[in-house]
Amino acid sequence: MKNQWTNFYTGYVKVKANGKGSERLINALTRRGIHVWDVKRAGTESVVFCIDLKEIPKLRETVRESNCKVTFLYGKGGPFLIKRLLKNSGFLAGSLAFLVCLFVLSNMVWDIQVHNAKPETEYAIRKELDQMGIKIGKVQFLLDDVDTIQRKLTDNIGTVTWIGVELKGTTYHFQVVDKKQPKAEKKTSPRNLVAKKKAIITDMFVEKGQPKIKVNDYVNKGQLLVSGMIGKEDSPKVISAKGVIKGETWYKSTVEVPLDSTFSVFNGEEKTKHYLAFGNVSIPVWGFQDPGYKRYEKDITVRTFHFLKWELPIAYKTATKRSKEEIVRKYTNQEAYDEARKMARADLKKQLPVDAEIIGQKILQVIPESGKVKLTIHYQVIENIATGQPIIQGD
Repeated sequence: MKNQWTNFYTGYVKVKANGKGSERLINALTRRGIHVWDVKRAGTESVVFCIDLKEIPKLRETVRESNCKVTFLYGKGGPFLIKRLLKNSGFLAGSLAFLVCLFVLSNMVWDIQVHNAKPETEYAIRKELDQMGIKIGKVQFLLDDVDTIQRKLTDNIGTVTWIGVELKGTTYHFQVVDKKQPKAEKKTSPRNLVAKKKAIITDMFVEKGQPKIKVNDYVNKGQLLVSGMIGKEDSPKVISAKGVIKGETWYKSTVEVPLDSTFSVFNGEEKTKHYLAFGNVSIPVWGFQDPGYKRYEKDITVRTFHFLKWELPIAYKTATKRSKEEIVRKYTNQEAYDEARKMARADLKKQLPVDAEIIGQKILQVIPESGKVKLTIHYQVIENIATGQPIIQGD
């Protein structure tokens, strides 16, 4: 049996045949290979049936050879639907234009809200957004994605600790965390100050407590520096010792630097391919040519479309390939030695407190091995070595 969906797409008509030979007409059509279906008797000499639109010329030829008269009752299917749509083309064009306008308006920026920000911080954020092109009336998928916006704002505005960016429908929401001022010092329980590492005392400032060491003393880790027990021996008073005890400490760092190293860098060439994504299926619409990069990094951005408040299962997707190339960097022994010293110093600074100071260094060992330079360095550092140790009643 022929697929009824195919009949609908190609179009079909309902025909009424009148006359004494109506049954013979149906048989004649069938013998000629014409598909006839939904045949019903409409009277003693009348038959109603359906036939494909493209078979009408053959129907007319067959009717001329019979004693019947046919009447076309109505037509259905794609061709007739298109004809009716063209007849009402003005209404159709207006409806399509309305839907297109509604779709475009649903994917534009209509509001920007900044939450939990001071007035001066909000002004700086809105000024930065203007420079980035994020304004009311802009189309969303022509703007940066929320992660890129968040990164740029955090990098460019120094008065904030963090900015959260969220796109809800047609509104951008920015949650701001301002940099906090240093909190008031918390009260501490009774304690001593002890050394957190071996050192030679270089300077000391005791605000509260009884000093137990002096400048140029050598102290070990855990040794008492400032006591929280003050007053007379027969009636001591327990307080929270407070002070800064600077001491010279020592660090050793070992670094290896290869004479030849290979690393990848972007060379500035990139190619973007554009897609329309339907669920997990992506259909390319622009940028079909493969750039043929041997080495590249691929960055994919997906932006969903909206219609009013609903998120559509359609998205605009871009896949950018950025070309990379391998660079071979060659050092001489002296250059590797200088680079190792820089690396060792930078690594040490990451470990030290902010107020620590490197006052000296000594190269302990330089080993030019096969293809690399190995360097061992001894550092002298001035830092606060005091740390609190609670006083337990009964000590």
